[in-house]
Amino acid sequence: MDTSRIDLNLLVTLEALLNERNVTRAAARLSLSQPAVSAQLARLRDVFDDPLLLPAQRGMTPTAKALSLLEPLRLALDQVRNVASSHLNFDPATADLTVTIAASDYLQTSVLQPLVLRLRREAPGIRIAVRHMDPAQHAAQMARGDVDLGLMQPIEAAPSLRMRALFHERYVLIARRGHPALAGKPGGQAIGKLSAKAFARLEQVIVSLAGGAFSTPVDQALAGLGLKRQVVLSAASFLFVPDIVSRSDLVALVPERLVKGRAAGLQVLTPPLPIEGFDIAMVWHERNQGHAAQRWLREQVLAVGGA
Repeated sequence: MDTSRIDLNLLVTLEALLNERNVTRAAARLSLSQPAVSAQLARLRDVFDDPLLLPAQRGMTPTAKALSLLEPLRLALDQVRNVASSHLNFDPATADLTVTIAASDYLQTSVLQPLVLRLRREAPGIRIAVRHMDPAQHAAQMARGDVDLGLMQPIEAAPSLRMRALFHERYVLIARRGHPALAGKPGGQAIGKLSAKAFARLEQVIVSLAGGAFSTPVDQALAGLGLKRQVVLSAASFLFVPDIVSRSDLVALVPERLVKGRAAGLQVLTPPLPIEGFDIAMVWHERNQGHAAQRWLREQVLAVGGA
């Protein structure tokens, strides 16, 4: 390859095309005309001797070579951007801006609450607008600039967004202290003695984010053992669960971080059967990648919510 034929603008255009997978959207991101971006794509195809992006029913599909270029291209351009913006100073103590973060209710409690407390100490001029995470709309919201940062499962994130892993979550079983079926197990020290059969006999509350369901994959696992649990309450939010459990003989399986440091009146126990956990990451749009304040904010999220 004759590298003298490549200039920085071509590489920036290639990055935008690989992220947007649409000439019109890439042109809008770059503040260029669609014909100009099409002309640059033609030059890129000639330089790399590859189609790079192929027409598809919706937008364009990258070739194998294009996909292999994306990550090293991002790293290289990030280095250039960091050098170009290294002279810009960001002082959290005097910063004055508003940032919008989208997250589920569980993540608002377990990650955003400690984040806001941290910011009040270190960056009192930063205002945080919290929105409920809508997995179906998050990419469009970030493309419009309605949301700056999202907290979600990586499998739900649009491939065009930047991503940083935060932590792996596991489920725990919660019950009120003094629960009659768990007597003799203070603090959950003897949870190994609670069998799946005994667990299934307990009255339980589950969370149905879609609303109204009375079963989860846990019920499928129990069915494989020939068991059926007693689900008497289906809640639409995790935030509802710890309080109702602490005031009743109901038990529940919840993400561990939901009750970490908030387990007054509760026993936090290991589930009596294997339950698959899930990963959480933060995601953001390409436009925020090099923004000094946004970079600092992502570092704070990692500090309070990282593994």
